Amino acid sequence: MRFTLEHCDPETNARAGLLETAHGVVETPIFMPVGTVGSVKAVEPRELLDDIRAQIILGNTYHLYLRPGTALLEQAGGLHPFMRWPGPMLTDSGGYQVYSLAARRKITEEGVRFQSHLDGSYHTFTPESVVDIQRAIGADIMMVLDECPPGDVTEAYARTSNALTMRWAARCKQRFDETEARYGHEQALFAIAQGVVYPAIRRESAERLVAMDFPGYAIGGLSVGEEAAQMYAMVEVVNDVLPAGKPRYLMGVGTPENLLENIARGVDMFDCVMPTRNGRNGMIFTTEGILNIRNRKWQTDFSALDPGLESYASQTFTKAYARHLFQAKEILGLQIASLQNLTFYLWLMREARRAILEDRFASWQRAVQPRVSRRL
Repeated sequence: MRFTLEHCDPETNARAGLLETAHGVVETPIFMPVGTVGSVKAVEPRELLDDIRAQIILGNTYHLYLRPGTALLEQAGGLHPFMRWPGPMLTDSGGYQVYSLAARRKITEEGVRFQSHLDGSYHTFTPESVVDIQRAIGADIMMVLDECPPGDVTEAYARTSNALTMRWAARCKQRFDETEARYGHEQALFAIAQGVVYPAIRRESAERLVAMDFPGYAIGGLSVGEEAAQMYAMVEVVNDVLPAGKPRYLMGVGTPENLLENIARGVDMFDCVMPTRNGRNGMIFTTEGILNIRNRKWQTDFSALDPGLESYASQTFTKAYARHLFQAKEILGLQIASLQNLTFYLWLMREARRAILEDRFASWQRAVQPRVSRRL
């Protein structure tokens, strides 16, 4: 994997880069659709390529480990051929899923023992085993195991938790260095900076990980209940430490406004379930703002779903038809909303990148951000 920093915006910290992987080149800033169990919900791989123009997707280590399991993925030759996705792929380590299973897990120095949400069976993730699992999945970019504490923990807990994450990161890197990729293509291992909303811990976390010399760095443990201003402040602290020549990935974020604000602060990569999950619940993101397609006001609106976006879903279907599908509980409604939202998110990334390369990101953000964030 190689990252090339192409250009920086003169008024902000926004960056445009190229992330080269064995399965293709990713233009940053970029949003990664979430394919939790080897599928971006309600979206086909060909739609990801042709309509949404996704460049990289994300898989979930915890869910893929439980089902279909690493043995089957190895028989298939990895997740790429199994799901028929030809492009780059990133897998998280399962740390966030373990965080969300607070009542079903126990954290020790060795790793995390947890109960499956599927059948209640017990399993253990260690720094070494999550590397092995991600080797079996075959992702281009793998993540270290980390603890993701809630946003309201004390500073003392945050410090202890981060120290554990640092020790786990070192063990993950050692395991990565002493093992080989399974399917003949290169893989990279990214670290995750933690520290909740405490600047000193965030700074220390980033400094210690940079000293370990990973090829890329993620910022984890945000968008878990803290205020948006706190999120932005922590991103600034971490990005002040991270090397300019390596990619920066903000995990699990977020709204269009969140993405633009964090691009302005120097983030290169994002993922979030919001465009697909909220889409399946009737929230549709457009170039003119956010609409609740279930609202009665769209019942007789025969305008295109998003007149400002040149895509199949945006131009083919009307707001009235999309509302009808949701009212009738038709699966096609979920598909259209998911297609539209992901297409919009990837459009937003392309436009941001273009503005950065043309030295106009700040003015573009001031014009676009209020428009795409408003409720229609």
